[in-house]
Order: sequence, then structure tokens, then C-alpha cells
Amino acid sequence: MIQKAIYLDNAATTAVNPLVLEAMTPYFNQFYANPSSLHQKGREARIAIEKSREQISGLLGADPREIVFTSGGTESDNLAVFGSAYANQSKGRHIITSRIEHHAVLNSCHHLGEQGFKVTYLPVDKAGSVMVNELEKSIKKETIFVSIMHSNNEVGTVQAMDEIAKVCASRKVILHTDAVQSAGKIRFNLKKSNINLLSLTAHKLHGPKGVGILYIRKGTKVSPIQVGGHHEFNRRAGTENTPGIVGLAKALELAYKDMEVTNKRILELRGRLRDGIINKVDEVKINGDLDGGIPHILNVSFKYVEGESILLNLDSSGICVSSGSACTSESMEPSHVLSAMGVPVDIAHGSVRFSLSRETTREEIDFTIETVTKVIKRLREMSPLYKRR
Repeated sequence: MIQKAIYLDNAATTAVNPLVLEAMTPYFNQFYANPSSLHQKGREARIAIEKSREQISGLLGADPREIVFTSGGTESDNLAVFGSAYANQSKGRHIITSRIEHHAVLNSCHHLGEQGFKVTYLPVDKAGSVMVNELEKSIKKETIFVSIMHSNNEVGTVQAMDEIAKVCASRKVILHTDAVQSAGKIRFNLKKSNINLLSLTAHKLHGPKGVGILYIRKGTKVSPIQVGGHHEFNRRAGTENTPGIVGLAKALELAYKDMEVTNKRILELRGRLRDGIINKVDEVKINGDLDGGIPHILNVSFKYVEGESILLNLDSSGICVSSGSACTSESMEPSHVLSAMGVPVDIAHGSVRFSLSRETTREEIDFTIETVTKVIKRLREMSPLYKRR
């Protein structure tokens, strides 16, 4: 019997790697000075930040001055959306995104719509993929900005970003991608891509919360949305989070170091979880494109039961999962991602997201399969919908 909690909500956040914590610690209590200060202590902090910037840019295939540190994925997305819209509105006021974006992008676009920008929300297919031909048809003369997430946070589907980027480049439209879920699982070479802006955050890849980056390709016009001092090349005002930045660099380094080995292991565990659920529980639906998706996410709909009830029952058994995105966990609305994919409301309400990490074990997966089987059986015995099927 497994005593400790089984954590399968890694798409929401991950445990900080001990090596990351070790790298960060001196910058809390030894090299703690403001990196903008000119004295020796300040210079020590500045050196750590710039070293981290160079390390991150090298891993992503970017120039160091194209890396802007932020407080995390939401701020990076906000800066990309608002910053691009405001900086380029003299050319046009039309922006394009998809219906399955994270709310950090969707709500930013809604807000711009209230300010007079025209927003097009692209549909997706049943696997959650943006149709490139729909993007091509939607770009107009006044289109200035496109934001399409690299991989979806609820179902894991990875978009055809190379094709999307080629379309945007050919029409001279700025392209932003939210890579919060795919960073550390998929390698990027931004010098060889047509992506203008890319968001990522540390806490999804065993780094600390409260720090992320926005990659801004040289020559891309982005207005700051946070003003004050001249930090981050005048792109983002505010004293830099030195420990967090060091932690982000270390976390990304570790993720890249053994990415292929880790991905293979997580894929095997996810496959074991999927097959175990399918073989032991009837009337389930796997959501998303597992063959082309990121390795750590498995989204399953269990018919005739509520996802919240499943979540709470699993939690009482020591298993931590999500009924969708952690950022919308208090909403009773069905997942906007599953709805956009055409999943019926009653089935979408019974969805659970299992998300694995490098720390997930085979023993944990087997216990989860066993527990899920018992939970669904018990809940369906109480469900009038299941009895009437």
C-alpha cells in the first residue's frame, strides 16, 4: 500500500528539483542585493542574472537580449498580447487566436475586444488541432498579431507550429506561442523558427513559481505593460527575481540534459495508465492527440459521472489530479477546450486530467489504475444516468 500522496497534477505545477533549490539558495541569503545597484553586492547579483540569461538563450537558440524575465507564464502571455497590440495598432487592429488557448491569452484578447480590437477565435478539430487553412483564411490586411499555444494544457495536443509560423511570416504578422507546457519536453531552436514571441515559466519544469520569460525576437515591436525603471532592456520594469531566474536557468538545463530519456519513460507510464483505464473501465473517452501530443498529459472523460466527484474521491485516496486547468478549477462550466473540440457537455463534465512528471513511478500508476476503477464503479452505482443508459 502506498502511504504518500500520489501527485498526478504536474501540468498545474511541479516539485522543485533539489538541484534547482541548491542553485537558488545562495541568492536568497548571500548574493541578495538588488541587481541594479552599482556596488559589488549588486554586481554579483547582476552577473548571476546575465549568466542565466545566456544559459537560457543558448538552450532555446536565441540571443541573450531576446530573453525578457517576467513573473511567470501569465505575465509573459499578457505582455505578448497587450504589448504587441498596443505597439502595432497603427498598422491594424485585428488579432487572431484559437478557442483552446489558456485564459492568460483568451482573457487578454477578450479585453482587447472591449477596447475596439477585432478578435478572431479559430476553431480546432476533434483532436484539438488548429486548422492551418482556417488561419490562412482569417488573416486580413489589418491583422497584426496571432497567438497560438504550442501545446495545450488540458489535453496535450501540439500544434503544427512550423506551418503556422510560415503562414504568419509570409503575411508579415507577429506570431506568439504559449510554450508553458511544452518547454522542457520539446526542444526549440528559435533562431531557425519564424516565431516572434514565446512564453514559458519555471514551475512547469521543476523550477520555482514566480518566474518566467518572454522571448522577443529582435525587431519585434512590443510595448511594455509594466512601467517604472529601465529593467529588462526597457521591456519590463521591476527588480529582477534573482533566485528565481537562477532557478529557471538550472531547471531548463536539467530538463534539456535528459529530455529524451525522461520523455520516453513518461510516455511508457502514460501508456500504462491509459491502457489500464481502458481495459478496466467501460465507456471512457481519451481526449486529445496522444500520438502527436506532449508526453505527460492524459485527459480522460468518464461517462455518467462528474469530474469533480472523481477528483474528490481520488483525493480522499491520496491521488492528486485535476478536472481540467488548475486556473479554472473553481468554475462549474465545462472545459472550454473540450467544448471547442466538440466533446458533448455531459461527457466533458466527467473529464479528468492526469499529468505525470519525471518523479512519477510505475507503482503509483498501478495504484492509480486500481483506485480509478473502484471510484468510477462506486460513483456509477449512484448515478441515475448510468442506471438509465
